[in-house]
Amino acid sequence: MGLTTRSLEVLGAFDPDHPVLTLAEVSRRTGVPLTTTHRIVTELLAWGALERRPDGALQIGLRLWQVASVAPRGPSLREVALPFLEDLYVATRENVQLAVRDGHEAVFLERLAGRGSVRVLTRVGDHFALHATGVGLVLLAFAPREVQEEVLAEPLRAWTAYTITDPAVLRRTLAEIRRTGVAISDRQVTEDAVSVASPVRGPDGDVVAALSVVVRHGGVAPASLVPAVLAGATGISRALGAPRPRPLSGARRDPDRPSAHRNGP
Repeated sequence: MGLTTRSLEVLGAFDPDHPVLTLAEVSRRTGVPLTTTHRIVTELLAWGALERRPDGALQIGLRLWQVASVAPRGPSLREVALPFLEDLYVATRENVQLAVRDGHEAVFLERLAGRGSVRVLTRVGDHFALHATGVGLVLLAFAPREVQEEVLAEPLRAWTAYTITDPAVLRRTLAEIRRTGVAISDRQVTEDAVSVASPVRGPDGDVVAALSVVVRHGGVAPASLVPAVLAGATGISRALGAPRPRPLSGARRDPDRPSAHRNGP
């Protein structure tokens, strides 16, 4: 393992559950010897990727945040989308989320939550499996076919009794999402939450992100949220320069399209 890889391992030791670590904890979480960890941390401190707190513990530095801020799928997308997320939150007073795909996972770029909103497991910066959340289902439905097949071939983890774990059901669900432009994840991550999501498109028309509203199961009817979510996703897409969508009525039938819409077992 080269020094660059080990430096990335050291930075990767920090996550939302471990934002502050001691030198020994970094060494233990990465498996990098303590002496090597000390040398890497010293260099990262000098560059600004890490900062030392008054108590001697380590945390991610502002220099790393400044570098990350130029990532085109991160802060710039978030800045364009944020006014639409805020409008959607004002209209619903529910959890509003924006996510992008990173390999076989969704990464959450932003989340707005009301005081009385249902609890969700995700936070900004979190990675989550694609097959369970509303945004994840959207991102998977519009991912390249090879990515879909790879996910379908993997064991599909269940968070609740409602999580889709049957590849055949997931395949039909993805086809329906491509047809309608909407995903409804009903109690697939927690048994008290329902997510309604729609794709966000970039200048070339490809799906670059997904927008969702997460509500308490048994409260607001998911179907009633669809127009607002579609409007928000369309607004972000247009702000990104996406072409106007083609009418669904003239679209070619998806070979995976199911006979009935169902985003859960």
